[in-house]
Amino acid sequence: MARRRLGRGLDGLLPAAPVVSERPAKNNAAIEDLHPGRMQPRGRIVAESLAELAASIRQHGVLEPILVRKRAGGGFEIIAGERRWRAAQQAGLKEVPIFVHDLDDEGAFEAALVENLQREDLNPIETARAFQRLVDDYGYTQETIAAKVGKERSTIANALRLLKLPKDVMDLVEDGALSEGHARALLSAPNVSSMKKLAHAAVSKGWSVREAERRARLLSRDDGNGTPAKKSAKSANVRDLEQRLSRAVGSSTTVHETGKERGQIRINYASFDELDRLIEKLTK
Repeated sequence: MARRRLGRGLDGLLPAAPVVSERPAKNNAAIEDLHPGRMQPRGRIVAESLAELAASIRQHGVLEPILVRKRAGGGFEIIAGERRWRAAQQAGLKEVPIFVHDLDDEGAFEAALVENLQREDLNPIETARAFQRLVDDYGYTQETIAAKVGKERSTIANALRLLKLPKDVMDLVEDGALSEGHARALLSAPNVSSMKKLAHAAVSKGWSVREAERRARLLSRDDGNGTPAKKSAKSANVRDLEQRLSRAVGSSTTVHETGKERGQIRINYASFDELDRLIEKLTK
């Protein structure tokens, strides 16, 4: 279950505010003068990948400077590049290249988030927590975050929904055992216990995202006593499709699944004038 990779350039991720696109000249700093950043969105550094990076650094050096800001107590606080800094220590380097930026806490966290997204360093849960921190600490709306990282608001909303998963399931996503698509599918399960059971079954049995969605929907139709629920919940993927279609046509759109990879799309209109507009748009 491979993680979906972002693979986008920095300019594409942050078109409205290129926090790190205009950097000052590169400097070198003693490795002991750098300190881990308080604004780092990544929570895990895998020891094996760190050792691989250290081996590369021994041979080629640190090719990309570390983004830092000055500390009040002297030295520098790392904004982006802590993994490179730690690997450089393992490789025995005495100094590393740095870019120094004058950023406040909000700017530093935003820059750290964008750099990590651009480098594909964050897993889906770390990304969701970073988005939530922008909401909680700096008052960002989902629309603001979407503009900052160049994504649809529904993508931000779906990322934040991952934080509703139980910790056991989030751990599986962070470890790479469960994909983001699987995790989103499990959110339609009726309760925490069901989410956990489905998550471990998806990992052990190698379920596809579609199968995980199907299993979650089956459980959501049952109230726990074998009685069918009145209405089954739509999967996160279907709700996302409805939002994207509604924005594309400019009118409320509903997606109905009628079978495996089959379905119907219903576009609502409130007047003949609106219907004429829809026809004109769809037939261009």
